[in-house]
Amino acid sequence: MDELKAKQAMPAEAAGEAAAPTERMRGSNQSGLRAHNERAVLSLIRRHGVMAKADIARRTGLSPQTASVIMRVLEAEQLVLRDAPRRGKVGQPSIPMRLNPDGAFSLGLKIGRRSIELVLMDFVGTIRARRRRTYPLPKVAEIKEFVAEAVTDVLQPLDVRGRARVVGLGVAMPDALWDWAEELGAPAGEMDEWRHVDIAAELAALTGQPVHLANDATAACAAEHVFGTSKCADYVYFFIGAFIGGGIVIDGDLVIGRSGNAGALGSMLVPRPDLPGGRPGSYDQLINSASIHILEKMLQAEGRDPQDLWKVEGEWPELGPILDSWIALAACGLAHAIVSATSVYDFECAIIDGSFPQDVRDRLVAETAAAYGRIRKEGLSPVTIRAGTIGVTAREIGGASLPFFARFLLDHRVLYTEKA
Repeated sequence: MDELKAKQAMPAEAAGEAAAPTERMRGSNQSGLRAHNERAVLSLIRRHGVMAKADIARRTGLSPQTASVIMRVLEAEQLVLRDAPRRGKVGQPSIPMRLNPDGAFSLGLKIGRRSIELVLMDFVGTIRARRRRTYPLPKVAEIKEFVAEAVTDVLQPLDVRGRARVVGLGVAMPDALWDWAEELGAPAGEMDEWRHVDIAAELAALTGQPVHLANDATAACAAEHVFGTSKCADYVYFFIGAFIGGGIVIDGDLVIGRSGNAGALGSMLVPRPDLPGGRPGSYDQLINSASIHILEKMLQAEGRDPQDLWKVEGEWPELGPILDSWIALAACGLAHAIVSATSVYDFECAIIDGSFPQDVRDRLVAETAAAYGRIRKEGLSPVTIRAGTIGVTAREIGGASLPFFARFLLDHRVLYTEKA
């Protein structure tokens, strides 16, 4: 997740004594949790859930003595817990270790084009609390007001010790929000304030937390990669919100590209014969077929309120034939994008997720697979098209993961000598 190249803003007060209970939790002791071996051990336990010291030593290539020392340190810091002893055929029973859910907490903020959500996540990826708000367009002042209130609310259940273990705020948001103002129906100049604001610095000053910033679709892909159960090492990932974005994972690593813009799948050209004034053979960007803002426009044309799509995350009203038409359009665009992606790299699968109900996602995946089957693919390796395993909260979870990977964990899944 360091590979997200997340932008970080660090408020001065975050380095003070109140920020964490020990030198190690603050990360100021370079021989502490920032040490590569300790990050590797925590990352390995996070991946496998429960591991004995002997397995940790074998998979990392550390000596048994070094692994034992690291485990004692992590246990003293309350970042790991002992699991029930396991008895083998000979010798002393082994004591597996697991991550302590209360060992650390992080805040994850999703700033979307139609909604904002803040979550409190524990060390094993469980959402402990959340707050959400919808809006026609994102405004900086409204974002800051929401964050100030929501942070207070989600931290309320934690005691003083728990609050001291909050290690940062991860923010997932679209790049260059102002670039798509016309598609969002924003008045001229309405989104220009985003050109000049350093939102990471603003939120760091507001919350007193170090802030890590990443593209929202990349964060969603990271959440699928780290916490999902898709079991793919090579895949192209699509997340459909107001607009569509994505990410790519190759050989078990989330790839961000030379300029951090890998996986800008919404900009891919796909056939779009139903464009106004269009004709067979017309092409347009994927965002203009497989995005919820297209469904909004369909609803508006029928005299319905498009805000109904955002009132409750992941719950939509009955849409009837309008939904059928949107799914068919989106599936066609996605299928062509998948074929184009697999002509560049032989992905094992394509994963589709988004801000919609699970039944809508499942229908979209099925229709995309059917549309994919109708496209000529000579010379290409076949891919499996699957539903994402995280769902509507993928961007928030991906954002909340950023502080953990900045402080405690490694940024890849294959560690040292570990083999799949």
